[in-house]
Amino acid sequence: MSSLDFSHSFEMTNLVVIIGILFLVPVSSIAQPVVKIGSKLFTESVILGEITSQLLDVNGINTEYNEQLGGTRILWNALLAEEIDVYPDYTGTIIQEILQKNEIDNFEELEFNLKSFGVGITKPLGFNNTYALGMNKEKAQELNLNSISDLRSVPELKYGFSNEFLDRNDGWKGLSEFYGIEAENVTGLDHDLAYRGLEAENIDVIDLYSTDAEIEYYDLKVLKDDQSFFPTYQAVLLYRLELEKTNPKAITLLEQLENTIPEQTMIAMNSAVKLDKRTDEEVASEFLKETLQLNTTIERNTLWDRLLINTLGHLYLVGISLGLAILIAIPLGVTAAKIKAVEGAIIGFVGILQTIPSLALLVFMIPLLGIGSVPAMAALFLYSLLPIVRNTHSGIKGISEPVMESAYALGLPNTVILKKIELPLALPTILAGIKTSAVINVGTATLGALIGAGGYGQPILTGIRLDSTALILEGAIPAALLALLVQGFFDLIEKWATK
Repeated sequence: MSSLDFSHSFEMTNLVVIIGILFLVPVSSIAQPVVKIGSKLFTESVILGEITSQLLDVNGINTEYNEQLGGTRILWNALLAEEIDVYPDYTGTIIQEILQKNEIDNFEELEFNLKSFGVGITKPLGFNNTYALGMNKEKAQELNLNSISDLRSVPELKYGFSNEFLDRNDGWKGLSEFYGIEAENVTGLDHDLAYRGLEAENIDVIDLYSTDAEIEYYDLKVLKDDQSFFPTYQAVLLYRLELEKTNPKAITLLEQLENTIPEQTMIAMNSAVKLDKRTDEEVASEFLKETLQLNTTIERNTLWDRLLINTLGHLYLVGISLGLAILIAIPLGVTAAKIKAVEGAIIGFVGILQTIPSLALLVFMIPLLGIGSVPAMAALFLYSLLPIVRNTHSGIKGISEPVMESAYALGLPNTVILKKIELPLALPTILAGIKTSAVINVGTATLGALIGAGGYGQPILTGIRLDSTALILEGAIPAALLALLVQGFFDLIEKWATK
């Protein structure tokens, strides 16, 4: 081989290596597994999730943080379905709510039982956030109420509990039986809204988390759990055991948070967000800097940034779900109108779908489709069917008999009659059904934020959590305007199509 050939071969080899490196580096970074983190609706869980996310991010691990996903069961099912990898929870909640059929007396037994689900657990983070019952201090003094047992003597009190607490075995369901409390007026509502009800004197007793900043802010009376009903609720992080193989560094980092958050520190962080109106990101970043000497980067989005993101997210949910509903519902409506044998079944089926509570339908979707936009769109699709199917069916059935007799007398094929006569005559009614579905869809889509679908529901949930009217309006006003725009859009289509 000549020196020229050798030189050429060497250069080609180097070129191949360089090209390979250029391609391999991005591919390896893209292939790096993303650790998906979730949190519940309340502020403390959101802060803990943010701390976890920033801790992993600053150490070079890509994360995806789905905040405010809902209650315990939603997060637990998402973890088992591999939709999230990590989320903060509490030992008492896990024992009493998730593993209630198991007899667990200590942390080692808890750890052992979780392994059967493919779930790992960190050691406690450092604080106990137990349940408690609270009242306005003046009201408690007036009625001489100091402990939960004392509530037995005043059945007329108005109770306002978070919906999850209301039905949990370690919540009101078990507490009322354990203490023998017969209450005449018990209402379920959002935990953060309960404080407003207590302050307005619309509620007398609410459930508390012992680390809630509002306890001190509203100067509440915490009723003593004199018969020790509530277990210990040590904060921990639950994670999929698969992470120990796929991303062991992440587990090592999670363990750095063990025993680093004293109760007063957690109360102070809750207070900083709820009362001082600082962001979850800022508070989490400050904690990591002070505790682990880590400097994290916080992205600050303006109102217009958030509005654009939420609008695009909402349009994505509504557009795809409504579009699919139109494609499926019109043929279903035509089938129901044309085939007597299936008419009742089709109308009845879509009618039953409409009666399922929207939140329940979203939760039902999680085991099937996980969390995020896909299950939300599936639920919205199902809710959009009834008005379109029913109106398509009614529009075709409502065509006068003389018109149809004339069409048949001309010997026109059924497909031509449908295309040229029935659908055009039924079009105003069909468009009215689509318009109704679209407006319902826009409003219902705000609930998608509960399972991480984004959209206008995200600022609404955050606003409720932080008692911020501005944030609630940031989601509610655009959602209302979008509903009006959608209605106007279909009005224009109706005018154009019926000229």
